[in-house]
Amino acid sequence: MADVTGEKIKMELETFDITCDDDAVLDKMLEQCLCHRIQAEDIVNEWVAFSTTKGLLKLTVTSLETFEHEVLNKKQKNKGSSKSSKFNNTRDVHSIQELIQAEEEEENLLDSYSTPSKVGSQKRALTTPEQPQSKRAAARLSSPGLLLSPASFSPCPTPSQKYSMRGARGEVVATFGAVQGPRWSGKGQTTVQVDLLEGREDSLISSYKYMFQRLRDVRDVLTEKIEGLGEELRTHFNIEEFSPASLPVQDTVTVLGQVCCDSNGKLNAQSVLLEASQEHGARQVPVDLSELKDYSLFPGQVVVMEGINTSGSRFVASKLYEGVPLPFYSTPESTKEINEALEPVMVMVACGPYTPSDSLAYDPLIDLINIINKDRPDVCILLGPFVDSKHEQIEKGQVTETFETIFSRCVDSIVDGTRGTGCKLVFIPSQRDVHHHYIYPQPPFTLPDLKKDDVQRVTLAPDPCTLLIGGVTLGLTSTDILFHMGAEEISSATGSDRFSRIMKHMLTQRSYYPLYPPAEEVNMDYERFQQYGLLPLTPDILIVPSEMRYFIKDVIGCACVNPGRLTKGQVGGTYGRFLIQQNPVYEEGRRVSPCIAGQVVKI
Repeated sequence: MADVTGEKIKMELETFDITCDDDAVLDKMLEQCLCHRIQAEDIVNEWVAFSTTKGLLKLTVTSLETFEHEVLNKKQKNKGSSKSSKFNNTRDVHSIQELIQAEEEEENLLDSYSTPSKVGSQKRALTTPEQPQSKRAAARLSSPGLLLSPASFSPCPTPSQKYSMRGARGEVVATFGAVQGPRWSGKGQTTVQVDLLEGREDSLISSYKYMFQRLRDVRDVLTEKIEGLGEELRTHFNIEEFSPASLPVQDTVTVLGQVCCDSNGKLNAQSVLLEASQEHGARQVPVDLSELKDYSLFPGQVVVMEGINTSGSRFVASKLYEGVPLPFYSTPESTKEINEALEPVMVMVACGPYTPSDSLAYDPLIDLINIINKDRPDVCILLGPFVDSKHEQIEKGQVTETFETIFSRCVDSIVDGTRGTGCKLVFIPSQRDVHHHYIYPQPPFTLPDLKKDDVQRVTLAPDPCTLLIGGVTLGLTSTDILFHMGAEEISSATGSDRFSRIMKHMLTQRSYYPLYPPAEEVNMDYERFQQYGLLPLTPDILIVPSEMRYFIKDVIGCACVNPGRLTKGQVGGTYGRFLIQQNPVYEEGRRVSPCIAGQVVKI
């Protein structure tokens, strides 16, 4: 080991702009170098890493003692327990290559003493004299350019074989509107405006404090929801007044309440309860649905029913009133005439995850960037997760960089890779984004390093949100409401599919997440939800990505789209694209849908 001096340690510290004139501190570091047999460069690297994790800890004798206890002593202990001399070499924590090699050596050692836990489980390629490592594999590990690319954030950035071997690339699997005629390429119109409908002052644009909710506040939000929707239904159907559902009566009465289940299990026709508002006693009454021919119910749904309750213990429903959606967006007269001759706008929508489940290689995202460059859409909406908390390698922490760094470089590659197209980009988070706030409604991402030239074409939106693009409104949420409501809804409706019923519930309940109680994986803040989670109007296009099968449907005048996810397990998934006519027109007093055509396409 080369001689270590206080002067060498001081020079290494100055490399990181750390000035140290205290001889006691230098003597302490020299002592640690001699005791632990490490070089000046190594101890300074270890100190910088340690102080960074502690919030840029100041270099003092006391902090060095803590550093020795938490870092150096543990390293010494690990060295002593190693049985092989090749593990006794000091490893530089900043060397990714050495970390990878160390991990492989440890795994190979463990594998020699164990049997495979799963048949067909993924293993690293065996390298023996008869079966040497391929040049391609060696180049993959030694190339610094690849390690810095967005496709290689894991120690073993092996592309997914199933994804690369996928078939039916570019196949259209669902269509809407004009099938023949539309040309699926945009103009890269930089004049297209992308705004939050409510304006920044009334939208969720920054993080907020959560994890503290009083039950009283949750109750107040639910009560206001029942009373608000009840008043709209009462006015629309000319109902004189609502009666308490638990009051014994011999005549037919009209009642208002929220559907709930009589236990913690799944809702069924025998477990339906109607919970009245505070004004009508807030009591829960069992509901008999045997006389209803058609119905579709889910927990949290606000309903108006007609029926009788002769004993006060059971309400027999004979009629269920349908919900009423909000009106569509009305384009100001001043802009209608100006924009009549504007070209249709092409909008592309994709939802994460952007990596296959068996690899952290971002190949699907790179393919999507290539499609954006080829088709040149005017607007591209990208929904999370970008760094998926459900990915096996993320769950096990098998990454070489922080989650924030992975996300930042992922976004940079999208922004830089599409700069030449003039495409406007919209980023929407997901509760599955491991680096972001786990709350619903979810604040938008923050990109402090975004270049000034890109600020105008990048929109950071919350989840959920309502966008205004050229006089056309788009409602979006990355939370899988289709999957959550599909597991809870019960129905005896004829002539309708489940997806259409769920989308109709969202529109008539006027909410991006009308289910109550929410699914276990949804962390709901009800006070913020009342502010930012309700539909301000009926959107022209409602986008709800889901694990469920993709579709595009017209539901009470709204084009509802599930574009699917860009990857489905180890194989490629789908994305959506559609053409919209700016500033929708009216024909014979009826509003014409601005969605000219829509498609769901395989990546």
